[in-house]
Amino acid sequence: MASGGPEIEQLIQLLARLPGLGPRSARRAVLQLIKKKDQLMIPLSAALDRAVSAVKTCEICGNVDTVSPCTICADPRRAESGMLIVVEDVADLWALERAGVGAVRYHVLGGVLSPLDGVGPDDISIDDLLKRASEFKEIVLAINATVEGQTTAHYITDRLAGSGTKVTRLAHGVPVGGELDYLDEGTLSQALKARTEI
Repeated sequence: MASGGPEIEQLIQLLARLPGLGPRSARRAVLQLIKKKDQLMIPLSAALDRAVSAVKTCEICGNVDTVSPCTICADPRRAESGMLIVVEDVADLWALERAGVGAVRYHVLGGVLSPLDGVGPDDISIDDLLKRASEFKEIVLAINATVEGQTTAHYITDRLAGSGTKVTRLAHGVPVGGELDYLDEGTLSQALKARTEI
């Protein structure tokens, strides 16, 4: 329980909903915001106000930006890219961009198929992906290696069969700098199956 008034408690509860922040971390963040009101809280509040009206979802790929089409889709260097990388979420797109994968295009599904949670093909943007598929020589499925992710990848692959577009997926296996002793059996098995010649 916070020692402050209802406004402070509400701020703690809202921050605690963010990924990676529990109640204790949220409480520390709020205390820091209060201590540095002029340097942190006021600029953060103004930035949030601006973001509420400025942030848009890209009408082409599903990325989050302040313009639609987003800066990635509008980039002329990417217009000729024959590769489309399909991701579950915007966070995955941003991670690939940070990794510098090159001048590629993206498609954000907005989730994965999960019959137990009531998420079917109409609940994520698979139809939009199928409409875009003919524009590309290769579609890379950069979907997480979970049961739901594998189900989604198989569904998309089946729907694209016979389209003439090459469908690939990211390799899964030993991470750079990883030690075999610390890896789970599934990762080791996948790494062996996806081995490459050197």
